[in-house]
Amino acid sequence: MADRAALAAFLRARREALQPEDVGLPRGRRRRTRGLRREEVAVLCDMSVDYYTRLEQPRGPHPSEQMLAAIARGLRLSPEERDLLFRLAGHALPRRVRRSDHVDAGMMRILDRLQDTPAQVVNHLGETLRQTRPAVALLGDMTAYTGAARSSHYRWFTDPAARLVHPESDHAEQSRLMVADLHSAYSREGGDSDAAELVAALNRESTEFAGIWRERPALVPHCTTKRYLHPQVGMLELDCQTLVDPDRFQRLVVYTARPGTESHTGLRLLSLLPV
Repeated sequence: MADRAALAAFLRARREALQPEDVGLPRGRRRRTRGLRREEVAVLCDMSVDYYTRLEQPRGPHPSEQMLAAIARGLRLSPEERDLLFRLAGHALPRRVRRSDHVDAGMMRILDRLQDTPAQVVNHLGETLRQTRPAVALLGDMTAYTGAARSSHYRWFTDPAARLVHPESDHAEQSRLMVADLHSAYSREGGDSDAAELVAALNRESTEFAGIWRERPALVPHCTTKRYLHPQVGMLELDCQTLVDPDRFQRLVVYTARPGTESHTGLRLLSLLPV
């Protein structure tokens, strides 16, 4: 059973503990609210202000697991706080909510400060968990996929459209990097893991993947300079910097271009494109 009063108190406490700077918002001169406003939290959680307000009062509906996951992301909850949120709402922690699905709070704080830069948080299976607006303009909405297709590794070997983002001459190298990255995750987690399930699926569905997998390629620094083909901006040569969390379940990838280059100009144009 949900404890609506405790849930409402928890949400208020977490909202009041967050500062605008924590989520990349300007403070403004006339702010009197302690912490964030309800409407700001609603935007961060991708829900209506009315829905979130009723949860805090408390007179709202019984939130679904999907809504709770959105709230956990919006309020930058730690894994322990997320688990408490689910319990207060009367839900057991779903098995499908893996350790790697909940964006690390520290990663989120950094991502909040990169809203003018293409950046995204990706887990060990190549699943994009969060993107900045410029990253969506560069790569498309990588969070919209479901099932095995959530993994960019899976899409690369099963969906020809996934390869359009890179020049064809770069495909062979990119394939090896994808396999090496997944092999690293498989080696850490073993045969009874999400990584093993993904490897098994790709071995069944892609002869290219199976051939490279048999070679057991070692992971090398794979996010340095890459070439991207954008349908409106053209070719972009971007430097990729990666921040890996201590457990190596997530990484924050930031894309930049050298000042004075055509790619640098192209990245600036991306910020003007609708997403």
